[in-house]
Amino acid sequence: MNKKIIFMGTPEYATVILKELVKQNYALLALFTQEDKKVGRKQILTAPHIKQYVIDEKINIPVFQPKTLKEKGIKEIIQTFNPDFIIVAAYGQILPQNILDIAPCINLHASLLPLYRGASPIQQCLLNADKYTGVTAMFMEAGLDSGDILGLKYLKIDENMDVEYLFDNLAFVAADLIVEVLENFSNIKEIKQNKTKVSHCGKIKKEDGEVLFDDAFKLVQKFKAFKFWPGLFLQSGLKLKDLSLCETKSKNIAGTILEINKDKIVIGCTKGSINLLVIQQPSKKAILATDYIRGQRVELGNNLS
Repeated sequence: MNKKIIFMGTPEYATVILKELVKQNYALLALFTQEDKKVGRKQILTAPHIKQYVIDEKINIPVFQPKTLKEKGIKEIIQTFNPDFIIVAAYGQILPQNILDIAPCINLHASLLPLYRGASPIQQCLLNADKYTGVTAMFMEAGLDSGDILGLKYLKIDENMDVEYLFDNLAFVAADLIVEVLENFSNIKEIKQNKTKVSHCGKIKKEDGEVLFDDAFKLVQKFKAFKFWPGLFLQSGLKLKDLSLCETKSKNIAGTILEINKDKIVIGCTKGSINLLVIQQPSKKAILATDYIRGQRVELGNNLS
């Protein structure tokens, strides 16, 4: 029997998973996604990534964009489709119990649960300099990412990976995982999450991007985690647009310019130092860090912070 699926998701991560379900010829009944949003300075009304994909590829399924799944009539609409499964991937809304009761609801969460329940698991694994991450397929229940585990897939993190890389690649990991789960569903024995190992991560806020030149290694991990948004910036508003780790051992006065090279400057942190390549002043274009200090007449031994 061709499994009948309602899919719920919003960003590109979800789109990659939906593409795989289309490729595997599952019976896709409907897409639920977030509302169109105004984007950019011109506030152009923009469809979610996954909705635009469905439109561009002329995929013949209805698209629903309720403000909340608790809206009157939403439960009845979903019941009318009589789905075998509801697949959820970065949808952006909590499913109420009356929808969880309609069919098995499977969430594809981008962490190795019970680690990093919540909104920012990919950023959190980078902040914590984890060696591995992955995707968990789990039954959804009333709690936040607390349902029984149906399957996991791992991804090794190397020092060159940042949030954009992980978002892109974990989407493909999730796509492979959901096909395996659906194909073997009747034989899977779900596993309860180990409550003693639970950790949580919240929604990233703009102010999380403000940094001090304290620990060079942690600063670079923040850069990797927040590269997409909100980026890194100093209290002065100066944005650190591109940087890398220089070393982790030295002791310095935070923000001191230790070296000025052709394509970078070396900034001392309380512990260690970083290579700073590109910076951006508020309301100006990003420029090379070397051009910035030349224009500001900042010299070796001066403080950037």
